[in-house]
Amino acid sequence: MAAIRSTGNRDTELKLAALFRKQRITGWRRHQPVFGKPDFIFRLQKVAVFVDGCFWHGCPKCYRRPRSNKKFWNEKVTRNKTRDRRVNRELRKLVWRVVRIWEHDLARRSAACVRKIQAVLANHKR
Repeated sequence: MAAIRSTGNRDTELKLAALFRKQRITGWRRHQPVFGKPDFIFRLQKVAVFVDGCFWHGCPKCYRRPRSNKKFWNEKVTRNKTRDRRVNRELRKLVWRVVRIWEHDLARRSAACVRKIQAVLANHKR
């Protein structure tokens, strides 16, 4: 288990960025100083997009707890889930809309993920 290291979610972010370009979705930014460090933001519409890794965020469909050091991994994933809920709550207090996409959905159902984001952006009231 010592070999498990987070490498960030660079590949999933790049995949979503490529989908945005392909669908001509504009106005997004990465690596912006917004609470919770969203993977993408649409500042004008105040939409924060997170792409959650199935392992690190405890996906209900994909997550398989490692067999060794169970206590550590249970606590780690629980902390991540708790942090995700807190980030959602705080961003919503700041009138941001939060979209969370699972890594497996982006890999298997990328069109549905894009439609989900487009729907939130379309509901933007200026």
